[in-house]
Amino acid sequence: MWIADDWKDYEVLDTSDGEKLERWGDYMLVRPDPQVIWKTKREHAGWQRPNAHYHRSSKGGGEWEFFDLPKQWQISYRELKFHLQPFSFKHTGLFPEQAVNWDWFSGLIREEALRRGRENPVKVLNLFAYTGGATVAAAAAGAAVTHVDASKGMVGWAKENAAASGLADAPVRYIVDDCQKFVEREIRRGNRYDAVIMDPPSYGRGPKGEIWKIEDNIHAFVKLCTGVLTKSPLFFLVNSYTTGLQPAVLRYLLGLELKRFQGEVCAGEIGLPVSGNGLVLPCGASGRWERGRTGR
Repeated sequence: MWIADDWKDYEVLDTSDGEKLERWGDYMLVRPDPQVIWKTKREHAGWQRPNAHYHRSSKGGGEWEFFDLPKQWQISYRELKFHLQPFSFKHTGLFPEQAVNWDWFSGLIREEALRRGRENPVKVLNLFAYTGGATVAAAAAGAAVTHVDASKGMVGWAKENAAASGLADAPVRYIVDDCQKFVEREIRRGNRYDAVIMDPPSYGRGPKGEIWKIEDNIHAFVKLCTGVLTKSPLFFLVNSYTTGLQPAVLRYLLGLELKRFQGEVCAGEIGLPVSGNGLVLPCGASGRWERGRTGR
């Protein structure tokens, strides 16, 4: 398992009975988590006095109960800064477990950027890019990033995160569009990228009602995205929060569709350490392809 264990401003304090107690900077939140199937004693004091608690409804969805939480606040990961706020369906605008992937591809980008020099930046395409965690990490490492998401609000939030991290003037192109249609156009235009990051939802709709269901669409979409890669791409990252897509599935998928490039594939669960009991909370899976050393 790849564990995001270098956070200072975030931690999972405890887990029990379908919920997790988290510290986001100075604030503690209780949120549901379907992986927490165990019922253990809630000894941490934060369970009794969180700043906010998201209650899941038996009919689906849920709602926040606020006690003492600002509308927006900020946390840091290394040199990166992120604006947070609670919004529908329990989210805060950041998936902290992804930091383990940020560290991985940031190292690849920095190494490649050093080899190339400033005149030929690493071009990264970030799809389903949400509030820009991966965009900010890649830009901070020296990449030129194209950030694509169907939600105008999320793209605006990503710009705020970039500015907070001192990257307002970084070479980032922000696109509000359906990811598949954008990739199709980029292929027709002849635009190519050194790396692709995708963080697709389990289910979603594009701006014109396009339906995305990961089990039905992910294979064809990964295959399509190989069409925007350069002849010697640097890396390809696929994240999944869908329990049916195990790491072995992502490994096979990337190995199948990127076999014409010289590279290496690996996949694994990603997780967050739980400070209260020493466990690691699983948070989905990631598949990674990276260019082989002989291709550099």
